[in-house]
Amino acid sequence: MENTLPDDALDHRLAQRLKALRQERGWSLDDLAKRSAVSRATLSRLENAEVSATTQVLGKLCSAYGLTLSRLMRMVEVGFAPLIRRADQPVWTDPATGFTRRSVSPPAQSLAGEVIDATLPPGTDIAYDAPPRPGLEHHLVLLEGELLLTLEGTAHRLCPGDCLRYQLFGPSRFQTPAQTGARYLIFFV
Repeated sequence: MENTLPDDALDHRLAQRLKALRQERGWSLDDLAKRSAVSRATLSRLENAEVSATTQVLGKLCSAYGLTLSRLMRMVEVGFAPLIRRADQPVWTDPATGFTRRSVSPPAQSLAGEVIDATLPPGTDIAYDAPPRPGLEHHLVLLEGELLLTLEGTAHRLCPGDCLRYQLFGPSRFQTPAQTGARYLIFFV
């Protein structure tokens, strides 16, 4: 059985962290709205845990803060242990797309490398305007299904067992065909 936080508990902790990140930088909601291209109203609702964040919104916020989504999610977790059992690995699901991400790496704010186990349902299309941190190195290994990954305008069609290694400086887009989804591991360095 997977150990996942109740959606409301995770949303509340995420809301607190998003608000703290904005305040640590001395930004108003309007400042963050300009930097992230997320409306002020949406930001306010997110910080008050009135709505659940989507992958696309979190991607825009992470880009504004210079964080990976994984790093942001780690910030809402507590403590560090070098070993994390599968049953204890946090799982988050995007309510809009069904995209599921399992944080495989033990939480550690001071360590850079991370591994994510991700699942995209059939017919998924998620686009990010910018990377969370320009030049971040990725290693994506497709385990199951099919994935079309477009990086800065260049499309890469991946089949099971394929590994795509890249540094990201611009937009990216993850797409699965209507008939099949994708499951992959992504390593951030």
